[in-house]
Amino acid sequence: MADFSSGAPAAVRDRLALALDADDLVEAQRLATELRPWFSVVKVGLELFTAAGPAVVQLMIDDGFKVFLDLKLADIPTTIHKTGRVLGALGVSYLTMHAFGGPVMLRAGVDGLQEGALRAELEPPAALAVTILTSDGDAPPHVLGKRVAAAAEAHCRGVVCAASDVAEAKQLAPSLLAVVPGIRPVGVPAHDQTRAATPAAALAAGADLLVIGRAVTHAVDRPAAAAALAAELAGVGTSGPAAAR
Repeated sequence: MADFSSGAPAAVRDRLALALDADDLVEAQRLATELRPWFSVVKVGLELFTAAGPAVVQLMIDDGFKVFLDLKLADIPTTIHKTGRVLGALGVSYLTMHAFGGPVMLRAGVDGLQEGALRAELEPPAALAVTILTSDGDAPPHVLGKRVAAAAEAHCRGVVCAASDVAEAKQLAPSLLAVVPGIRPVGVPAHDQTRAATPAAALAAGADLLVIGRAVTHAVDRPAAAAALAAELAGVGTSGPAAAR
């Protein structure tokens, strides 16, 4: 296995998003800085965005990261469109919306992101439709196809799904990026992720971007955990589609 103790090559780093699940900007920046050699994307979720606001986005961009803003928007189309315009001007690379909102809501978000980015003279973020949460083990079988279809119809750039759903999602909409959370290396507790997968299994299934959180951030030796993860993925191969931006 390759030695990535000092960092991972771009082909690996670009496939990994570090979940900054913290409620403090200083702590989030410390985690991101410590793990920068293995991650080129940071995920800012509701907890951190609520605590720090848009400032965390600019800070991470200034630190050289792509920002995956994981707010899972869901509201009436007008509200989503206006919110998209605001968020599209922040410079984020990815933004999530709940696919259960349907194609009209999703398209309103896509259009809003494009308008906001154009106004700020930035590249539009990749809109990602969240299909089924990896903590949801009871979703009926037909839901995935319906939500992937809504994402494609709305011109989203990708979907967020469990590793076990990637093959079906890619079959239904091959051009969409597959972003996979709930990643747990062998021996790491699944916590609240009822549909977790190992990094290698997710990548082999066709995932384009893996979201890594507690498996690394809660490790006793975070750099060592990140290096082991990168080495595992390099062994599988990382020649899939390039991530956004």
